[in-house]
Amino acid sequence: MPDRTHGDAALNAARRARDLAAATADDTVDLVVIGGGFTGVGVALDAVTRGLSVVLIERGDLASGTSSWSSKLAHGGLRYLAKLDFSIAWESALERGRLMGRIAPHLIRPLPLVMPLHSGVGRLDAAMFGIGFFAGDVLRRLARTPASLLPRPSRVSAAAVREQVPAADAEGLRGGLLSWDGQLIDDARLVVALARTAAVHGARIITYAEATDIEPGQVGFVDELTGDRHTVRAKQIVNATGVWADTLADEVELAPSKGSHLLVRAERLGDPEVAITAPVPGHFGRFVFAVPWHEGLVMVGLTDSPHHGAVPDRAMPDDEDLDFLLATINTALAEPLALGDIVGSYAGFRPLLKTSGSSSADLSRRHALLRDPRTDALTIVGGKLTEYRRMAEDAVDAVVEGGGLTAGPSRTKSLGLVGIGTPDPNLPEALIRRYGTDAASVAAYAESDPTLGGPVRTGIPYSGAEVRFAVDHELAITVDDVIDRRSRWGLVEADRADFASAVRRLAPELIVNTQEEG
Repeated sequence: MPDRTHGDAALNAARRARDLAAATADDTVDLVVIGGGFTGVGVALDAVTRGLSVVLIERGDLASGTSSWSSKLAHGGLRYLAKLDFSIAWESALERGRLMGRIAPHLIRPLPLVMPLHSGVGRLDAAMFGIGFFAGDVLRRLARTPASLLPRPSRVSAAAVREQVPAADAEGLRGGLLSWDGQLIDDARLVVALARTAAVHGARIITYAEATDIEPGQVGFVDELTGDRHTVRAKQIVNATGVWADTLADEVELAPSKGSHLLVRAERLGDPEVAITAPVPGHFGRFVFAVPWHEGLVMVGLTDSPHHGAVPDRAMPDDEDLDFLLATINTALAEPLALGDIVGSYAGFRPLLKTSGSSSADLSRRHALLRDPRTDALTIVGGKLTEYRRMAEDAVDAVVEGGGLTAGPSRTKSLGLVGIGTPDPNLPEALIRRYGTDAASVAAYAESDPTLGGPVRTGIPYSGAEVRFAVDHELAITVDDVIDRRSRWGLVEADRADFASAVRRLAPELIVNTQEEG
């Protein structure tokens, strides 16, 4: 049974070894969760805080599948209002408010978004967008998200647009629409915080453990670090492997949707402090965003295109994706972005259920729970990042009922994640922004060893202290875990090799990934 008291939030190789040994002992646990993305760690946290014993296995790193390749936005559901899908829009607004207000206010910030109204945005479309923003604000109020957190939408002048978006095209500009949404500091960082919080409550989190077979009451897996085979016995099993769910459940049929993003230097767009919203011509309710990310980068995304065939472990935008993103965002810019402005890019997949929809953009983002008639495992697919908590709650409700388990009600509507609270204002702002109250633990590394306080290399905005914290507290096992998910600077291709070299020097115990060798 899990430890009912709050324990140590440190996840590391030693903790993994202990969790692996305990999980593969003869005792049967209440629940095994397969998958270490948003849905999987959300299920683990919901279950363990109800009093269930939980083991989570993930074939790679936390968030190494699709959960680290999102738009980093906690949407309030405007897109679903445009499709008259009020139930998803309502759930999105409700869960966004919980995330920003009670669960992870230290990891999610209010984001202003400006839609420049230029000649390419007709007056009728502008009016319809304004009505949509107003309807979204009604949902915000019904969800009891205060205007002090997410202000009301408004119409702004052309001068205000030019001030907020220096790169906006001034020709024919007649103003703009200002709205607000939630922005994650980073999606992978939120997944890690969820996993660490689950571990505090007693969940056993085992990465680099690939499930190979599911049978009634047990899951076989391979320890990817040693090659050893193990079995964990469980009363209930949840398959939360996202776009790979159909590899473990024969009854699941998915229609993956690919979402691509590119990165440009913020200075190229005049260092905007607001996101730029550009409507996709001919697709009302779809947008491309240029979102100020951290450390001088702007993220431009996203596409929504069907994917056929096997889903790769790491996807990249193709030429068509890049052309689409550039062409759409350039409708709002005075000086168009070009391929040479791109400093990095990435793509992820959404695990949408196959339906009769005409395109992936038309498929529902509703989540579904499917029981495998052979293994009795519960597969959860569909859904969206903002609703991970509700998806997890529904899944745990189903396993409690299906397995006749004794469990309390869900506690995650108001359960804060590790790092929540009031940080020491004397700490560096960049650390507080990324770690919340855990910034003090990161800073302590530099206090004991001043050489860890500065950037790992000029131009790479991550310190040696952050590398050590990732290894000692955030379950970083490989070099890629640090450069791609505990930080995200590995996405900047020009700096990737130097960053990997610095991480190897600072944390020689890390496993060197094949692509980083040499």
